[in-house]
Amino acid sequence: MRGIPPVSVICTVFNEAASIDRLVDSLLAQTRVPDEVIVVDGGSTDGTVQRLKAREAAGAPLRVFSAPGANISQGRNAAIRAAASPIIASVDAGVRLDPGWLAALIRPFEAEGGDQVDVVCGFFLSDAQTPFELALGATTLPALDEIDPSTFLPSSRSVAFRRSCWEAVQGYPEGLDYCEDLIFDLNLKRAGCRFAFAPDALVRFRPRPDLRAFFWQYYRYARGDGKADLWRKRHAIRYATYILGAFAALLGFWYKASWLALGIAGAAYLYRPYRHLAPALPGLTPAQRLQAVALVPVVRLVGDFAKMVGYPVGLAWRRRNGPPAQSRPTRAERI
Repeated sequence: MRGIPPVSVICTVFNEAASIDRLVDSLLAQTRVPDEVIVVDGGSTDGTVQRLKAREAAGAPLRVFSAPGANISQGRNAAIRAAASPIIASVDAGVRLDPGWLAALIRPFEAEGGDQVDVVCGFFLSDAQTPFELALGATTLPALDEIDPSTFLPSSRSVAFRRSCWEAVQGYPEGLDYCEDLIFDLNLKRAGCRFAFAPDALVRFRPRPDLRAFFWQYYRYARGDGKADLWRKRHAIRYATYILGAFAALLGFWYKASWLALGIAGAAYLYRPYRHLAPALPGLTPAQRLQAVALVPVVRLVGDFAKMVGYPVGLAWRRRNGPPAQSRPTRAERI
């Protein structure tokens, strides 16, 4: 085994008073406690900073900074600049960490051959509390057995990387308010950084609580794709699928087989969410089961609609303002 490297955990927060103690508690309960935790607040007005300062005064290894108006990229970059360790672990507010999260996340750096690892990708799970949240998590999140470690791009709610890599790509792209961690990952890949996957480095987070919040979340994600010029092919396929689906629905008034084909295609489209949902169903009441099952196609439709609305808004922004700094994807990344 190699030596244990110092590690700084960084996080940005904004109006997280209701959940911040849970995050701090789960950080302090780690089997490998971080050497320091740097938190940058983006201008909270609900007492988040006061709660953090109280934990800091009580002896938690926290350093809290205020950056009113900072977006998440600016906040993360500020936190990393303030960090003292060569290894940075990133997490998001509003999550609950498994006790072994940090130990699993930095283990590849400590093992033999750890000097050949630059980025370690953790994983994340839904921490659903309601039937709607169960349906949302099942519809939008991948299962662990669906992950290809060679191509997986980590969320910055569960990732660790060398500070030198962050410096090499000039940090998180501050011109983006969404998709910033995806662009950061792609920039790291392009810079030749070597990735490892740590499936046991688990973070649990609650999905959005209702359809309205979910719509705006996915609208902003898709707008970020447009700003960054990402996934042209994926978005084009989505538009084409719904156009063809509408055509098939109309055609069914003359050719009933068209409706049958549309039903089969819809069932195939919903197979994976229902596969994800199935393990949770035995723990629900019959009414909750019915609600969760019925919500899956609704969530799928709302999410797709949000993406189809948000993506052209992002493209229009890009045409007016030009590509955001540090966001110039290759042709392969665009499609």
